[in-house]
Amino acid sequence: MREKGSYFLIFQNKECTIDVGSLGSIKFSKGYHVYVGSALGNGGLKRVIRHINLHEKKDRSSKWHIDYLLLNPHFNLIFAVCIFTNKRIECLLAENMDQKSIKGFGCTDCICDSHLFFSAENPCFDIKNLLHHLDLTKYQFNEVGFSPE
Repeated sequence: MREKGSYFLIFQNKECTIDVGSLGSIKFSKGYHVYVGSALGNGGLKRVIRHINLHEKKDRSSKWHIDYLLLNPHFNLIFAVCIFTNKRIECLLAENMDQKSIKGFGCTDCICDSHLFFSAENPCFDIKNLLHHLDLTKYQFNEVGFSPE
């Protein structure tokens, strides 16, 4: 997967508190969390595969904010959505998310309030609607895990 783009990682999780590096201790409500990221570097969307492998193996330490969720047993990665584009759109995607944001998460290299969002309900339908609304037609939903509930 050498194409470049942006992506969503969709987690289902139990209520828990996680120490997220410089952000400190964060209480996460039971439900779904959506992370918005970019993969415009040399590896492109292979970054998504790295995230999936880290989540499945859980054999590394945390480097980025998202790694704290990928490594936590209370978080189950259920979908990865890849948007194929050479444009930097992750901030546009984050700005258009309707869900409650987790302040400061995943946005140390931009001016967004957050790149992580909470939803009590499965957000897949909302994400498809957002992509349609923004006229982003080149994307792929990838089921990663299963929903335990």
